[in-house]
Amino acid sequence: MTRSRNGADALVQTLAAAGVKRIFTLSGNHIMPVFDACIDAGIDLVHVRHEAAAVHMADAWARLTGEVGVAMVTGGPGHANAVSALYTAAMAEAPVLLLSGHAPNNQIGMGAFQEMRQADVAEPLTKWSGTAASADAMSREVGMAMRIARSGRPGPVSLGLPTDALEAACTAPADAPQSFDAVPQALEPGMAASLLRRLQAARRPLILTGPAAMMGLARARARELEAACGIPVIGMESPRGVADPSLGAFAQMLAQADCILLLGKRLDFTLKFGKAPAIAADCEFLQVDADAIEFERTRRAVGPRLAAWALADVVSALNALLHAAATAAETARDGSALTAARRSMPWTQDVREAVAYRPAAWQTASSSMPGRMHPVQALAPLQKLLDSHPDSVFIADGGEIGQWAQACLHAPNRVVNGVAGSIGAALPFALAARLARPDAPVVTVMGDGTFGFHTAEIDTAVRYQLPFIAVVGNDARWNAEYQIQLRDYGKDRLIGCELLPARYDAVTAAFGGFGRQVTEPAQVAPAIDEAARSGLPACLNIMIEGLPAPTVTRPASA
Repeated sequence: MTRSRNGADALVQTLAAAGVKRIFTLSGNHIMPVFDACIDAGIDLVHVRHEAAAVHMADAWARLTGEVGVAMVTGGPGHANAVSALYTAAMAEAPVLLLSGHAPNNQIGMGAFQEMRQADVAEPLTKWSGTAASADAMSREVGMAMRIARSGRPGPVSLGLPTDALEAACTAPADAPQSFDAVPQALEPGMAASLLRRLQAARRPLILTGPAAMMGLARARARELEAACGIPVIGMESPRGVADPSLGAFAQMLAQADCILLLGKRLDFTLKFGKAPAIAADCEFLQVDADAIEFERTRRAVGPRLAAWALADVVSALNALLHAAATAAETARDGSALTAARRSMPWTQDVREAVAYRPAAWQTASSSMPGRMHPVQALAPLQKLLDSHPDSVFIADGGEIGQWAQACLHAPNRVVNGVAGSIGAALPFALAARLARPDAPVVTVMGDGTFGFHTAEIDTAVRYQLPFIAVVGNDARWNAEYQIQLRDYGKDRLIGCELLPARYDAVTAAFGGFGRQVTEPAQVAPAIDEAARSGLPACLNIMIEGLPAPTVTRPASA
């Protein structure tokens, strides 16, 4: 049967033209026209079990591929379910497009089925939120949304899809040209050179980047910049901030810095708002950011110590700084630029050693509780699997166990719950990671609390044959909150933190995956091997002692 081109066709044809090959979605009445149109457009639908999971998957996809991750949900309550996940994506600076079915435009204000002010609901958590006006406007509005998601500081956008706009005939040309690329905010070359000179004139300079510089091309550029200028470039994306265990003893070095360039990194709670003793009271700040509001925020925190600032997106700024470093090295007649870079190298080496530092006592860590193990005993054996492939993916989520995992494990690709500090996304993250990296090991570590948020996505993983290894650190409690109560109120005022020591491995097996209960350190490595060989979504339910997250401090003699 031949049918005329409608708004849903215009939508999926635009997505296909932008390179979108996969949409993470949960079905519903409002978006059935889009499901139908995807068949002819060659776009795969990954059909999940909860709307928030679709957004989390789009988030991880964006972080791992550099593409805009696309999630699609139905209107009203479906949109409301999805919106909560936008906060994690926003704080991770992940370019995500949330498409939500919507009551028809011609029934707005009349009490339409599942009518909701959806754009208003999503607005606080997005860079842009709107509603498609018509079938003819569909392609233009989708293209605009994708450019906004990618440009400046990347982040999520939301577009409502009214059913009448999806079903109506579309008369706009199917091949109207438009760009889906980010609109660059270039850093002026003279400013890049000036910033670099200020940093190289300092004795203990640092360049701090935010989440957008820790993925894709920007991550590689950040490593190149450190090599080119001799100044430590440190990425920060943890809610633990200066106490991020994945950064080892970095906090001790940060406190000594005398000049810091905030390169797309907000001066927020993660940096203790620039206050002593986390950062020296006389430390000078430089800042490059895509959002001018960040300069005012920094001035409120540190006043005149913000010595220079410039508007630019992080990728453009990295490229400009790299060019400035190369130019300085080539043109310095007296070698002054090279001398400055060399002078900073001992400092850079010391910073890198601090970041890599882990206490020697961890190598022999053990638990005194029978049938339980220390988090290091549960996690350290996973590194062998992560080292087995040059493109492996490590995912960490949860409170205390997530911090132990980030301290113990590393991989070429990392996805964490990020500055948002929210938990629950680990299983959706793992599914998207398997699709983004089909041939590499995918390992996700989470707490038993985290596993409960999106348990049903094991069903999705089994249906789509997406193997990964999920390690659940099971201490039968919400341990982050337990540790807060224990510290602040005392052991006789613990409340609302207990969980059952449930068999999450058996839950996984019931969905058709692979599950193993692990209670002894000697069982961990064999269980990892068995899970990897199974070719199934796998859960290792490891019984651990509920310890607080590590605080890594390097002894003065180290």
